[in-house]
Amino acid sequence: MDRLVSAETNPTLPTLRPVDAATLIVIDRKGKHPKVLMGKRHEGLKFMPGKFVFPGGRIEAGDRSMTVAGALHPRAERALMGRVARPSAQRSRALALAAIRETFEETGLLLGTRDYGAPENVPAGTVWESFREHGVFPDLEALHFIGRAITPPKRVRRFDTRFFAADRASIAAEVEGVVGPEAELVELAWVTIAQAKALDLPPITTVVLDELEARIAAGFAHELPVPFFHQQRGRFVRERL
Repeated sequence: MDRLVSAETNPTLPTLRPVDAATLIVIDRKGKHPKVLMGKRHEGLKFMPGKFVFPGGRIEAGDRSMTVAGALHPRAERALMGRVARPSAQRSRALALAAIRETFEETGLLLGTRDYGAPENVPAGTVWESFREHGVFPDLEALHFIGRAITPPKRVRRFDTRFFAADRASIAAEVEGVVGPEAELVELAWVTIAQAKALDLPPITTVVLDELEARIAAGFAHELPVPFFHQQRGRFVRERL
């Protein structure tokens, strides 16, 4: 918790309302030591320049109507609807789809399945059209919901971020050339969790890596508790969803 409390705040800033966002951690568990996919953000970006992060971002309109294969695990859906003002299955679904879409936009990786052919009904004018072009249905069944964190008050940006995880085997296709010197992510790296912790990370990413490591050691089951990090009376707390 100390790492979260010590993160920089600016008392002169207004308290913004957190924006719904989602992140996806892709895990390769084939070897003795599981590896995660990390991306390095461009140094010229105003938000977290040069940091290593998991791909992710806020919900977009098309995420609410994109067709999918499979459904979220019931335990994940319940946890996603916990501690929110207006819980709904549609919102939970949109968060999961945002994580998949953002991962494609930032890395070129399409997470899903080709077992059912190409999706026909795709939101026009959105990145989801690439999933149709490559014959990939986004697959919600492949996702694990592993954590949630709300950015503290008095920050330039605030997010209510849901952290999802999926196995590397869930990647159905890859588009080359998305990552590069002029892109949002300038490089990708498959690293062990220990190696990831040694990178230049946002504080919450380090905390989530600790949680992920414990979750994998406990069997990585959907039924495991989902940690929820947020500030309460000026202190960060860890609750369970």
